[in-house]
Amino acid sequence: MQKKEIAAMIDHAVLNPTATDEFLISECDKCRKYNVASICVKPCHVQMAADALKDTEVRISTVIGFPHGTTTTKVKVEEAKEAIANGATELDMVINIGKLMTEDYDYVQKEIRELADVCLSNSAVLKVIIEACLLTEQQIIKVCSIAEGAGADYVKTSTGFNGEGAKLEHVELMKKSISENVKIKASGGIRTWEDAVKFAEAGCHRLGTSSTAIIMR
Repeated sequence: MQKKEIAAMIDHAVLNPTATDEFLISECDKCRKYNVASICVKPCHVQMAADALKDTEVRISTVIGFPHGTTTTKVKVEEAKEAIANGATELDMVINIGKLMTEDYDYVQKEIRELADVCLSNSAVLKVIIEACLLTEQQIIKVCSIAEGAGADYVKTSTGFNGEGAKLEHVELMKKSISENVKIKASGGIRTWEDAVKFAEAGCHRLGTSSTAIIMR
């Protein structure tokens, strides 16, 4: 694969709680240099990133209910609305993992649908983080089916902040659990060119990483 192909798949992550305003601006410069798909920032940094990259094709993405997914649906919806108002065009939401494990599938589906409705009405993209490393195979299959039925644009392996992050076997299982209408994002632990190519060739459409410069070099 070519460098441009991989760069066009990268959601460059700037989500560390210690990330300062100055650091964000420096990371925006990297995104401009490599022309990545998006920069994924903390909600408090959406407006700043949108301003810094307004003259580029780099999209602004942010996280909802991050990193544990335990906020209420109402809070997630309001968080999504504010993020979009501040300039985000892609939202990576964390499911309520405990509700999934409780088998309260109606709750999980309703929450994803409400976020999907917000995105649809604002021409935004919804990526649903399932935190696959914490789930059984059957739970992965189930939540991918729920996410597609609720209107998700992507299913995403992990936050990168809980457990082991992305695994190729999880991507393979996720791919079997959705139709071609839903895409896959891998995130967590993708730090080298070899890692990026492996996940791309496995069928991922986006790669979440903070190691963009290393990968591109």
